[in-house]
Amino acid sequence: MAGEIEAAGDIVAGGLIARAIEPEAGEHADEARANCLNCGTLVVGRHCHDCGQSVRVHRTLSAFWHDFTHSILHFEGKIWRTLPLLFFKPGQLTRRYVHGERARFVSPLALFLFSVFLMFATFSWIGMPLGPNKTEANRGGTVLNRSQLTAELAKANAKVARLEKQSAPLAQIKSAREDVAGIETVIKVSDGIGSNNLIMDDTKIDVGVPAFDEAIQHAVKNPALLLYKMQSNAYKFSWALIPISIPFVWLLFAFRRQFKPYDHAIFVTYSLSFMGLLLGLLSIMGRLGPLAGWRVPLIIAGPPTHMFFQLRGAYQIGVFSAVWRTMALLIIAFFVLILFGIILLMLGVTA
Repeated sequence: MAGEIEAAGDIVAGGLIARAIEPEAGEHADEARANCLNCGTLVVGRHCHDCGQSVRVHRTLSAFWHDFTHSILHFEGKIWRTLPLLFFKPGQLTRRYVHGERARFVSPLALFLFSVFLMFATFSWIGMPLGPNKTEANRGGTVLNRSQLTAELAKANAKVARLEKQSAPLAQIKSAREDVAGIETVIKVSDGIGSNNLIMDDTKIDVGVPAFDEAIQHAVKNPALLLYKMQSNAYKFSWALIPISIPFVWLLFAFRRQFKPYDHAIFVTYSLSFMGLLLGLLSIMGRLGPLAGWRVPLIIAGPPTHMFFQLRGAYQIGVFSAVWRTMALLIIAFFVLILFGIILLMLGVTA
């Protein structure tokens, strides 16, 4: 229950943050002519041109909840124009936003922030896109795995005893003992992830920097804590994917001077927003029995297909150019994720 409440809180927080940076341009309202209640300036329109305060000041509880839900959901036109294009005509959305149609659509950064909050909230509430959902995991999956590992450990120990009794070759005995050690390590890791108290005193990592070695040793002794830190940092620093990705996308169009770094930034941010929403959708599909089988095809075909159409539409390039750039972009995405993972690991170890 706590996970569901936390997930709902994440979604609300994401909506509020996204709304905080999203301008209200293009949201129609009746113009008013009155004195500003904040500074007294005569106002024509919705906002005071002197201090910026809105002329619509409410003192009812219903108005408070209306402002609250509007700040979270922002479903007053923009979102319904943005999401269909993001999913089905991403190139057109990117090109139109870059070339000045800003008021009609949710800004890339606001949409990215909301998609990230929604994605992580869904993961926390339901589970990962291709793994078992949390309801299934809580029905005993962890216990079953633990009992299986214990049984395998007993078999491995019995094999070692049998080989030693038969005076088998040392190589076979050594291999059997390594199997035992491997299963014991897996059990320790499994117990540590469940209890957040894994101890591996016999592990020694030395990279030559004393302070860093000490931090690594501390992290290795408690990998569950390290995993938690990495997940938390992924949530906090997901925005770093944008500046990491922009130079790589620029390289794909290095000889096309008509495309500016701003264009690539919009392309990357809308693309990442789609990926976040897609992963959240796949997690939800895991709970919808008939649709669960579509998760693997979607996660395999969805990203490259979206990249292809976004590249072709946003940069107005031909099919061949879009195909090879899509292949390159998939490789780029792989390396960006590795680089982001290394950054998260470093933050988790040193924090």
